[in-house]
Amino acid sequence: MQYLFHPQASAPFLELRGDEHRYIFKVRRHREGEEITLRNLKDNQIYFYTISSLDKKQALLTLNYSKVLEVKAKKSLHIAWCIIDPKSVEKVLPTLNEIGIEKISFIYCKRSQKSFRLDFKRLEKILLNSSQQCGRSQLMELEMVKSLEEFLNTYPKMVMLNFSENVLTKESNINTIAIGCEGGFTEDEMALFETEKIIGLDSPLILKSESAVCSVGAKLLL
Repeated sequence: MQYLFHPQASAPFLELRGDEHRYIFKVRRHREGEEITLRNLKDNQIYFYTISSLDKKQALLTLNYSKVLEVKAKKSLHIAWCIIDPKSVEKVLPTLNEIGIEKISFIYCKRSQKSFRLDFKRLEKILLNSSQQCGRSQLMELEMVKSLEEFLNTYPKMVMLNFSENVLTKESNINTIAIGCEGGFTEDEMALFETEKIIGLDSPLILKSESAVCSVGAKLLL
């Protein structure tokens, strides 16, 4: 773990109880007098605290100093992801967070199952745990968008991932990309994009939606 998230990190004194206390002192086995790092994931600061007192139920931390330490991908990448099974999203979300994707907009595309419902509180908890492990200094942004058309109106420079001779490369100048669900995009959805704004991966294989998202993220950011 690179740091502990605490919404009040930056305060001169902090008290840890419950899960935070158990993880730091029973799992990580920190002791009184040691220094630990915290973030609030709002200001790009990392805060260095000393464990000033410790018992079986709580710990008191005293702030020593802080410094700006921004940890993020070198490029910005925003993915418009047609909704798939929430279990699949939850499984791959830590990987996408570690890759450095800045934002995901979930969209009910024509072939998305309307019965799928995302639990954003659960997704945020997954992102918090992942960020503490990989060191990321700001949480990935998540949002819902009603339709692909609405999203395209807001981000007219967006491209679409589909089968195409226009192949995605590491040098591709792309910061917003739409990725379909199982079954891909419909003809009506593809018609929303000009031919040069439809790109493909250099592979003859058909990928699952979550595999495609990981592939695109890794290709553009790593």
